[in-house]
Amino acid sequence: MTNKNFVDRARLAACTADEEAKFVALHPKSKDAALLAGTSLIGGVPMPWMKRWPGAFPISVTEARGAKFLDLDGNEYIDFCLGDTGSMTGHAVDEINSAITAQLNRGSTVMLPSVDSTWVGQELSRRFGLPKWQFSISATDANRFVLRLSRHLTKRPKVLVHDWCYHGTVDETLVVAGANGETISRYGAIGPQVHPSLTTRVVPYNDLEALEKQLSFGDVACMLIEPALTNIGIVLPEPGYLSGVRELTRKHGVILIVDETHTICAGPGGATKLWDLEPDMLVIGKTIGGGIPVAAYGMSQDLAARAEESLLSHDVDVSGLGGTLSGSVLAMAAVRATLSNALLPEQFEKTIRLATRWADGVENSIQKYNLDWSVQQLGCRAEYWFCPSPKNGAQAAAGVDPELENFMHLWALNRGVLLTPFHNMALLSPFHNETDIDTHTQIFESALAALFG
Repeated sequence: MTNKNFVDRARLAACTADEEAKFVALHPKSKDAALLAGTSLIGGVPMPWMKRWPGAFPISVTEARGAKFLDLDGNEYIDFCLGDTGSMTGHAVDEINSAITAQLNRGSTVMLPSVDSTWVGQELSRRFGLPKWQFSISATDANRFVLRLSRHLTKRPKVLVHDWCYHGTVDETLVVAGANGETISRYGAIGPQVHPSLTTRVVPYNDLEALEKQLSFGDVACMLIEPALTNIGIVLPEPGYLSGVRELTRKHGVILIVDETHTICAGPGGATKLWDLEPDMLVIGKTIGGGIPVAAYGMSQDLAARAEESLLSHDVDVSGLGGTLSGSVLAMAAVRATLSNALLPEQFEKTIRLATRWADGVENSIQKYNLDWSVQQLGCRAEYWFCPSPKNGAQAAAGVDPELENFMHLWALNRGVLLTPFHNMALLSPFHNETDIDTHTQIFESALAALFG
């Protein structure tokens, strides 16, 4: 049996060096663009995450449409990243673009509602089962708002999250469990306001015993969860885990918040509908705007009634909820067009089928080379691991192999396939086809042949 610990590191280094040279040769114009960008942008990029791609410099994109994009050098790529979920609908969808363009010609923001906002609220209620909604610019903002609101309503100070969770750039959630289970800052987190143990409790995913222990202190206002972990890689719930979470949060009077920003890949109503989660609040961002920055947060009738006085007070503009551009007429037009023309049941049927084909192709290649790697799938999202399937975030983090991951991504990129940069993940849009999937399978197997053949 082969695993990451038995990868020939000298061979891996040599293969990586060859691919790095090939990358530079394929992207001379992107190289020049990156050098010029470095004169005014930190790291030569407008946002630091863009440095996480393989290769000596980021490639510059000129056009993205459907499931593909072009770079400055004229190279075409099959895009399995899709803006890290932001373009899960596919790039430049005609119906969404038309609605956005039409609204731009009528104005982008007036700090007043439109008829689109009512339609969107009703549609989100239909999909996720929560009756009352509000909007923000990003899921990060929405998560900040629901945490603040939860503390306000419960008069409790702390938030509870899963170890190695991801909920955007929210201070309270940039945490992991230390060696003794204590709450510590996640590695790489910059400038927490206070020590995270003052704001947050952490439990391993798939561990109900640990959850009950942390809830028993009586100081937790809310539990914010990804139904399945996604940012550390796909970690799926064990049977009975999520129903146990719901039971324990109710028992301890804790508000349960489901963050569907990534797990919307599970279906039209996300994991909430697929697994009948019954959250008290729900957050969703990225995908629902078809690329326009927007997010939404919903809540039960009871919570909405309890929150309404505070949300509608004279001082609401300094409450810590809202934002001038939140719920803009442009954002609402984008969401209405997206939910009307994309993220529909028939589209999920196609994309989930394609994700299964992608996962099966990778699994067959893994078996061919007798590796102890694994594959996980959640709806139209799939991922491979350099280890057996993890059961929690700590196991997932321990299975990360940066050198091997960099090589696999670079090998794929040089052959016209883009994966999500933070892990080995593919996201499928309605514009992908079986040929795209089979192309990735062939490229993946050729990478294994280079390393293990």
